[in-house]
Amino acid sequence: MQQRARSAAVFVPLLLLAVAIGRPAVVGVVLLGVVLGAVEAGRLLAAAGYRALPALGPLTALGLVADTALPAELRVGGPLLVGIALVLLAVAAFARPDPRDGLEAWLATLFGALYVAQLGFVVSLMDSPAALPADAPFAWLGAERAWLLLLILAVWAYDTGAYLVGRQVGGPRFLTHLSPSKTYAGLAGGMIACTAVSGLALWAIGAQPLGAILVGPLLGGAAQAGDLAESMLKRAAGAKDSGTLIPGHGGVLDRIDSFLFAAPALVLYVTIAVR
Repeated sequence: MQQRARSAAVFVPLLLLAVAIGRPAVVGVVLLGVVLGAVEAGRLLAAAGYRALPALGPLTALGLVADTALPAELRVGGPLLVGIALVLLAVAAFARPDPRDGLEAWLATLFGALYVAQLGFVVSLMDSPAALPADAPFAWLGAERAWLLLLILAVWAYDTGAYLVGRQVGGPRFLTHLSPSKTYAGLAGGMIACTAVSGLALWAIGAQPLGAILVGPLLGGAAQAGDLAESMLKRAAGAKDSGTLIPGHGGVLDRIDSFLFAAPALVLYVTIAVR
């Protein structure tokens, strides 16, 4: 969990700066993260014994996310793009002499691309829902950036709360085959922190703070699942970190893993409960 807190210290300020600048900066940060993350995912999959098609994974992930950044009238749409990617990656895998190697490359490349392309939901979240009330404290941000700020603060709160409570309280651990440092106390601390911060953020955007009873556990659980999913990938690959791009902090996937699951969770909530 100490690494989780360090991750937040690196990635959260970068995202907050992008939010302050506006949508083009957010899109730029997301696209860069997707490309670098997809490269790392491909390397981890290869180390785990699943040899993907090296260049096609990042290109596929980039194409899927770039589509979400286009104006609505120009977008191809996620389902169609996934279908196209499935076909093209299959064709590329035909070149492998052994059909088993080809199937492995096809599945691994598609999985790696789809996994990292989840970050595109950060951009989708900025497709504004209903306008914020004029008297909301965050009204000056507009709905486009306010919901993204809620996501960033909630994920940061979960990681920080889980680290601090887990370190102070300790106690029984869970899912140690994926990550040896996770404790039930840390899980509870992260959930409480995420729910409290979500409530404050909902109030600041003019929404009902009681919505945090759903939003907090939803985002906290998704953030934790994202962390564990990447841990499973790293364990399978025999790697401590996803990469070495950020000295002392690991790779890009280590910074964005929580957002890969938390962003679509919040988009789902906004789609159902707000729009």
